[in-house]
Amino acid sequence: MPSCRSRRKVRRVNTPRPATPPPLSLTERRKLATQLEIAHAAAELFTAHGPDGTTAEAIADRAGVALRTFYRYFRSKQDAVGPLLTVGGERWRALLAASEPGAGLPDALRSAVAEALSAPDEAAAAGLRQARGLLRAAADDPALRAVWYRVNQESEEKLRPVVADLAELAGGGAQPLEIRLAAAAATDAIRIALETWAESDADVTGPGSPADLAVRCLRQLMGGMKVLTRPEQ
Repeated sequence: MPSCRSRRKVRRVNTPRPATPPPLSLTERRKLATQLEIAHAAAELFTAHGPDGTTAEAIADRAGVALRTFYRYFRSKQDAVGPLLTVGGERWRALLAASEPGAGLPDALRSAVAEALSAPDEAAAAGLRQARGLLRAAADDPALRAVWYRVNQESEEKLRPVVADLAELAGGGAQPLEIRLAAAAATDAIRIALETWAESDADVTGPGSPADLAVRCLRQLMGGMKVLTRPEQ
């Protein structure tokens, strides 16, 4: 039993659990709301006119804020879509963290990804189509691609403690390297699925949809990882 305690201790040192953040103040909530308004405006203009045909002034005008407000939150016009791209990662990590304690990690990941990328209503479908427009715009804009890759890297880092907790609940005794590999594979599965879907004309649901592609990517990328298997009884 001492060896088991030792393994858990190492995992906690190498994969620290972030403290639960305090509730946001009214001012902070307003700032986040303003950032999302700007992000939505930027996404709409990038999709319609491309990054080259869009200015920071146009984004600020579409969002109904002063240009100085835009630059208070964002360094560049491409950087403005960051909050919008981050929302999807936050939602799917929350779904994963809320998985049933008895669920195995593979099932928990597939279920969370499928739900996060589903389109049960028109609002969700519109969000996916907006993401498609952004990814298509990013294909010819290195600065916009850099924002996309940065958001994915940050999402992967935030995913590690969630994966570690689920692996520990499953009794898998996963090591930090295995946790990191699983988080990287899960993040890349979603990234590759969305990028592949954006290049196609597939619908938001059904074969070739983001959820369908992401689950397929997960199976391919994570099938042989030890962290995904239950320990022998």
